[in-house]
Formats: sequence, C-alpha cells, structure tokens
Amino acid sequence: MKIYEFNAKDITGKVVPLEQYQGNILLIVNTATACGFTPQYNELEALYKKYQGQGFLILDFPCNQFGQQAPGSEHEISNFCSLNFGVSFPQFSKVDVNGETAHPLFQYLQSEKGFAGFDPKHKLTPILENMLRKENPNFEKEASIKWNFTKFLVDRNGQVLQRFEPTSDISEIDKIIKSMLS
Repeated sequence: MKIYEFNAKDITGKVVPLEQYQGNILLIVNTATACGFTPQYNELEALYKKYQGQGFLILDFPCNQFGQQAPGSEHEISNFCSLNFGVSFPQFSKVDVNGETAHPLFQYLQSEKGFAGFDPKHKLTPILENMLRKENPNFEKEASIKWNFTKFLVDRNGQVLQRFEPTSDISEIDKIIKSMLS
C-alpha cells in the first residue's frame, strides 16, 4: 500500500486524490492554529519555499483532537495561516488523526511509522511526556499521534520513510529532504 491510494478533502472541501502528488517528496503534517507548536508554520513555510520547485510538497491537515487547538472553520484556519505565517503549501480540511474516526491516511501513516520519541533537549518535552503519561503510562509503546505538528516524510514512490514528532528539529528534516532531492 502507498499513500496514493487515499483521498482527502482540501481546505475548500474538494476531494483530492493523493495520487496527484505522485513523484514528489511529501511532508504530511497534522497542525493546529492555537498550539504552542503553531509557530512551526514559519519553519514549514520556509522549508516549502526552499524546496517546492524541486519536487517537494507539504500537506497540511488541521486537527482539533489535541486540546481543541484547531478551532474555527476551514476558511478561518486558512485565513489565519495565510495572514500570520504566509502559508502557501496545500492545506486540507480538518481531520481526526487518532481513534475510530481517524482519517484512513493517518491510520496508514501510523501503521507504517510508530512513535519516534520526543527530543529530550526540547523545552516542551517534559510537559508533553508528563501530560501523556497521566493519560496513558505506556504512551511511548503506541503508534498513535501524540500531539499537533507530527510529521511524516514520504518518498517519491509513496513510501513512508520517517516520522518526526513535534519536538523534532526542523534542521534535521531539512537535511534529510536535501539528501533525498540530490
């Protein structure tokens, strides 16, 4: 199975077959507009601008499952991202990424790449770990997405290569993308 077998609704509600992205390197991200990680939109947009002409795309899927941090309609989310971060990469309609209502794409992504662990040097790691441990003492052993701004890197053939947690350094992702494009 590859990600090209899935469809998703874009931010306007139009169904998009992901096969239209075949041949590109993709970074698929679940996002939120009212999260401590929301400033990552700046880093993501810079990464997109740097590599977009070379066969690299970011696919943005807002998600309201983590602390209700993606409030508002798709139109409001799109405007917020455009006005505050200049987001120009493809945005999709809100999805659930975990549980019975999870979008099939995110079920697949998690089945391919489980939890990668938080960066121990990131200032939000202790907060995330404590919060998650209260809900589930074994959270590290489950493939579920733990928080907003979890990223999945997909190669040109639609294979999921790597998962990056929200605490991952964007420079590490940049290095991997650069090597994939060379």
